[in-house]
Amino acid sequence: MTTSSIVPSSSAAAGVAATEASGSGAGRRQKLPKLESIEAAKRAAAYAAVDRHVKPSHKIIGIGSGSTVPYVVERIIQQGPEVNAKRWFVPTGFQSKELIVQAGLNLGDVDCFPTIDVTIDGADEVDNCLNAIKGGGACHLREKVLAEAATEFVIVADYRKNSNILGSAWTQGVPIAVIPFSYAKVMRDLKKLGSTNAQLRMGKMKAGPVVTDDSCFIIDAVFSPAVMKDPQELFIRIKMLVGVAEVGIFAGMAKAAYFGNADGTITTKMSDGKVEEGVRFDVEQLPPLADAVTETS
Repeated sequence: MTTSSIVPSSSAAAGVAATEASGSGAGRRQKLPKLESIEAAKRAAAYAAVDRHVKPSHKIIGIGSGSTVPYVVERIIQQGPEVNAKRWFVPTGFQSKELIVQAGLNLGDVDCFPTIDVTIDGADEVDNCLNAIKGGGACHLREKVLAEAATEFVIVADYRKNSNILGSAWTQGVPIAVIPFSYAKVMRDLKKLGSTNAQLRMGKMKAGPVVTDDSCFIIDAVFSPAVMKDPQELFIRIKMLVGVAEVGIFAGMAKAAYFGNADGTITTKMSDGKVEEGVRFDVEQLPPLADAVTETS
């Protein structure tokens, strides 16, 4: 593990909303509102991920769901209107679609762009091997489509989502999207797989179950730590059940994960096993103006 700093490249990004830029040329900065610790952690992780993975050459970008993703869009806007005018942004659901539209970015669809340069998304939990649980927001079917369609899939989250083994931080169970007609049978099948108390997720502000954007029900299935140690095997076993549309286990898909910590630093985990801890990121330094950047892979 290493301790380092990520310093965003300098230059001005025109048209940044809700910021006040100062200075000129190298070291151009912006004044940002102060956030409470968890939100500040999310912002730092999102900004660092965008600066490292959303490059000027990227034209098709997947935008995920969750509470960290608004900061992803915020940082992309700061890259400047010149580069963003040439990009298309594909959302995973209603929340990310609204973020794209409200930011004045080009709204795309996976029907038109089945190959995506990079997708950045949140997660409910990420283990040391970058396996993730997603689906707390009931969007994991579409999130997985965009993750698989992307050349790079990157996760951003706060420190509460960082764990050693899946199921230790996210204790609500594996989210499973199912065809409504099949939910009772699938719940019986999950019991046979070892989830003795699988629950149909119910709506909080409506009577009846949660219904996803794709008209699925959600089952939350808790499994023992011994089972969760092999998320790929568990994913396969659940996905093979008739009636299952998608499983909220994202095994071996992410290239990197960025976690904002309570002390303002960032922890970065890479798919090659490299871990950086104690990373300092200056959120008030603007990202490079995209057309002024010399691209390096």
